[in-house]
Amino acid sequence: MSPQQLSPSVRRVAIVGGARIPFARSDGPYATASNQQMLTAALDGLVERYGLQEPGAVGEFVAGAVLKHSRDFNLARETVLGSALDPRTPAYDIQQACGTGLQAVIAAANKIALGQTESAVAGGADTASDAPLGVNDSLRRILLEARRAKSPGARLKALAKVRPGHLVPDIPRNAEPRTGLSMGEHAAVTARERGIAREAQDELAAISHQRLAAAYERGFFQDLVVPFRGLARDQNLRPGSTVEKLASLKPVFGLDHPDPTMTAGNSTPLTDGAATVLLASEEWARERGLEPLAYLTAYETTAVDFVGGDVAGGEDGLLMAPAHAVPRMLERAGLGLDDFDLVEIHEAFASQVLATLAAWEKRGLGTVDRARLNVAGSSLATGHPFAATGARIVATLAKLLTERDAPARGLISVCAAGGQGVTAILERA
Repeated sequence: MSPQQLSPSVRRVAIVGGARIPFARSDGPYATASNQQMLTAALDGLVERYGLQEPGAVGEFVAGAVLKHSRDFNLARETVLGSALDPRTPAYDIQQACGTGLQAVIAAANKIALGQTESAVAGGADTASDAPLGVNDSLRRILLEARRAKSPGARLKALAKVRPGHLVPDIPRNAEPRTGLSMGEHAAVTARERGIAREAQDELAAISHQRLAAAYERGFFQDLVVPFRGLARDQNLRPGSTVEKLASLKPVFGLDHPDPTMTAGNSTPLTDGAATVLLASEEWARERGLEPLAYLTAYETTAVDFVGGDVAGGEDGLLMAPAHAVPRMLERAGLGLDDFDLVEIHEAFASQVLATLAAWEKRGLGTVDRARLNVAGSSLATGHPFAATGARIVATLAKLLTERDAPARGLISVCAAGGQGVTAILERA
């Protein structure tokens, strides 16, 4: 059978381990670090930890970024070439907004499951500090006109159209092209429609910080986080966070309506960082004496019509796609929420997590015991470098499952811009 033929059966895909750099607030320690530099640091940490330096150790590398410069057009491959990984390792980019990291894991897992490769590394990176600035579109059109000109005179005529206002760059906006609303403003609509209280949001945020701090203190992240540029733990972490302290912050989203509830404290900050995950077949792991942390057994993606739904009343809001993806995935897997020992919901906003939980309950899935939810903290505490979050969650959940008696099962739910959701199930046999 040639390497490109499909295996006659689908194989189990093992999560062997992960490595990430500490996440940093934008315009902080990583202000001058590129996506490639951060992703290379995370990848090198994984290579060193699992001895992946030898030729052909990894079948391929798949990763992505949401905020990409033109120089990032081949980000994954350039990262491989600058890392300790074998330079002959093929690589490709992937992007699905905040679901990028998890979608990269799924893409790599599919090839392993089908026997097309024995091992792969998946991940993502994003920097809000080094965000690309686009050329003013009017200036761009003038420059293209000058390039197409057939004579020096025609070229000068085109360039003579340049005005001072054309020199103002296009600044990236955290807004949906279809609505003009930022992610936070969309979340505020959903929070308002669902009646998500301010105190409940602040409580969720405080718990996220407290649990992340506790995980660091007990050494949980010792083999998951590699120091980078002077940071050894996530910079956004506030161990002393309490509901009372968070209550003092002023709302920043939904200010066009009375009683706004969303603040900088119960929303994720702009963040820089990178994360990677090592996946493999059971045979590959066994040959190297590596014990899988968990297995990726199911995944589901979906999208919703947030343009009309967000205005209409909540469930089809921008960040509510997991309300549809998770029920569909659980039905296909023959599982219910009670079958999960741990649940990881990406905390884009505290209100979005609470709205998702309410939607699952409304759909008959039942309630999630908060003692099983984001038990080592999540995005509100770690921060959220868009494309890195999925890989962070997969590695964290896989290790958390090893701390429980087998069998154990974990659920992942990630919302993404564009009204999309990426979800997955990890199991420890």
